[in-house]
Amino acid sequence: MHKELVAAVDLGSNSFRLQVGRIVNDQIYPLDGLKEPVRLAAGLGEDKCLDDASQGRALLALARFGERLSQFQPHRVRAVATNTLRVAKNAPEFIAKAEVALGFPIEVIAGREEARLIYVGVAHTLPEPHRQQLVVDIGGGSTEFIIGKSFQPLELESLYMGCVSYTLRYFPNDRIKKRGFEDAQLAARRELEAIADGYRRQGWELAVGSSGTAKSLRDILVSNGMSERGITRSGLEELKQFLIRNGSLDKLGLKGIKADRLPVLPGGLAIMMSIFDAFGLDEMQFSDGALRLGVLYDLLGRYHHHDLRDATAEAFADRYRVDRKQASLVAETALYLLEQLDEATKDPDNLDRRFLHWAAILHEVGISVAHSSYHKHSAYILANADMPGFSRMDQGRLARLVLGHRGKLARLSDIDPESPDWQLVACLRLAVVFHRARTERCCPPIAIERVGHGFALTADADWLNELPLTAAALNDEVAQWNAIGHPLQLTVSERGSQAG
Repeated sequence: MHKELVAAVDLGSNSFRLQVGRIVNDQIYPLDGLKEPVRLAAGLGEDKCLDDASQGRALLALARFGERLSQFQPHRVRAVATNTLRVAKNAPEFIAKAEVALGFPIEVIAGREEARLIYVGVAHTLPEPHRQQLVVDIGGGSTEFIIGKSFQPLELESLYMGCVSYTLRYFPNDRIKKRGFEDAQLAARRELEAIADGYRRQGWELAVGSSGTAKSLRDILVSNGMSERGITRSGLEELKQFLIRNGSLDKLGLKGIKADRLPVLPGGLAIMMSIFDAFGLDEMQFSDGALRLGVLYDLLGRYHHHDLRDATAEAFADRYRVDRKQASLVAETALYLLEQLDEATKDPDNLDRRFLHWAAILHEVGISVAHSSYHKHSAYILANADMPGFSRMDQGRLARLVLGHRGKLARLSDIDPESPDWQLVACLRLAVVFHRARTERCCPPIAIERVGHGFALTADADWLNELPLTAAALNDEVAQWNAIGHPLQLTVSERGSQAG
């Protein structure tokens, strides 16, 4: 496998896509792509669960992608899932099967993170990215809106409306009626009310559409003589009237649309017309950049040690006025302990090491809310805030580590007994204990090793005798860990005795 190849997998609500790219001089050149019209959102029932048929289509598609990616190393592939898997109640069960089919981890990303990645992809395809632009991406289950300049997004939003969901709701059984368009456009305008004024105040020089719906509309309008310059207000209105006159998706006779896009055309058109109305647009360009290209460029940044997650962690520490000296001491000691437990974590790029570092830097963000139970506030912020670069699963993992840095370990009972997160929690908890006095102590004279599902801790007797509060706190830790079946043994080195 060529070392310059990277791949992105986009598990969209309408289509699944695979993009392979080649890295040349910090630019990514698309090399190969696959698309599967899975229509995952169509399988989302009223109970918000994916049905068996849609899961079957999805797993077959991912198995095909997995065959194409079989020679790729894990760090060269990133797979992201969007709106349907954000809202599906049985998403965790499906993702477990999907990861087996694909052969790589799958991240469910939040709406604004999806918007950010879309903008990264689009910005790398524009001839004049320094202009301020409005980017709109109508997906199967959600629509993302971004205002950005150069490669920096200024506004990010994701609204719960998409071409699959709107077609199913307002144009059932492939029947197209004027009333359906009226209802769909009214529903979309209601969603857009929340952001339209703010976006218009921010302003833009250029409106750009990306992904399948925008591409289909552009191709239809141009191929059928409804527009000469891409997506236009007059062209959209003409297409709408054409669909209403025909009354059905059968035998439309439209040029420029692929068979897999036809079933979701009415919903996508209604949403686009509402966007033109809400933002006062007369025309929109199309960009080939999309989520999967943004994922590739984000992956490239991680390759070159420009991981956005580091910048986000630093920004959060500043925003929530974290005591940076204390956080750095905790991080240093936690990593010192982790390296004793796992030699592989001495590698600066080791993911467990990086998560522990982020958790240590951010474990006190909740103090900005209230000191009492601040670890719970910290965990809530990290689980629910918009954190660019972090997937929902990244945020969930970070939140669990931070929640576990103090208080009852029983709160973490849902973590798999074999998970490496247990040793990250142990390192973070112990580091917090050692630095509770908030003095500039160096790393403590402590040795730690794994013993089965638990840990063995050896402390220098002279050091511990001078710190009775720390000694008491360590004995409390022994009781906590023993109570959840991950025993912690504490040995004082000069005495050879064992506590707990």
